Amino acid sequence: MAESEENTEFVVAPDPEDPTLTREVRGIDQTGAPITTRVPMERPLTLYLNSQEIVTMMTIGDRPDCLAVGYLLNQNMLRSDDAITRIDVDAELDVVVVRTERPTNYEAKLRKKTLTSGCAQGTAFGDMLERFEGIALDGDAEIRTSWLMALSRKINTRPSLYLTAGAIHGCVLCEQDRPLVYMEDVGRHNAIDKIAGWMHLNAVSPAGKLFYTTGRLTSEMVIKCVQMRIPILVSRSGFTAWGVELARQAGLTLIGRAKGRRFIVLSGAERLRFDAAGSESGEIDIPRKSARDDD
Repeated sequence: MAESEENTEFVVAPDPEDPTLTREVRGIDQTGAPITTRVPMERPLTLYLNSQEIVTMMTIGDRPDCLAVGYLLNQNMLRSDDAITRIDVDAELDVVVVRTERPTNYEAKLRKKTLTSGCAQGTAFGDMLERFEGIALDGDAEIRTSWLMALSRKINTRPSLYLTAGAIHGCVLCEQDRPLVYMEDVGRHNAIDKIAGWMHLNAVSPAGKLFYTTGRLTSEMVIKCVQMRIPILVSRSGFTAWGVELARQAGLTLIGRAKGRRFIVLSGAERLRFDAAGSESGEIDIPRKSARDDD
């Protein structure tokens, strides 16, 4: 399949040509020669749930509605059956307000928030594990090595802010070997929240889905993936110990360092199907991309 045909599989994809997401900066290279390069923009976005201020996040600024709804869902402040009556975005004030039919009050929850390892002001609240421990993931889900090959090729060759400017994280909602929704942001937690919000706003089921991320497989990424009820999480980066422990506890398939010909599975290996040549030894023939491997 030609690359142009592969790219049509993305329902949502990055737009590296959007002038609001990057800007040109002048500098010099290692030889002292002058250069001009593009760098991602970073701006604050203050989130309100009804009349209550929740958090100020640093973000590239695209899809604030998805980011806001996904954040609230993953922090257990918004229930899956909550009716959202309106989402107001004020680009001049850098504010997004999510309004619901159900009255909300999270002052006590906000007092318990703790900083996590997510970059760009990632936060998880003290009771973030409330829902996590009671979730049962699909035991019949599977991931084939041929799908890993195809997904890595399609995702890593898709024009993106990562390839254009670096200093960015990406998350992709996939189905079998098809990448569906590709979101980017300065923090991996923002990118996954955008996808959670997009799924909720578009009534997309997690059934049959898997998740691909460019960032580390941390406890926060595992918790959010499980809360989204997606049973397979893949990254071209590495793991943290607590991320692995939580994945095993939840029965989440956790695949890391998926680049080049290799990958490592540290949880949920029973879902893996070896159907690609050479993959039985943990080696997969995935074309390498030229961009740097930001962690």
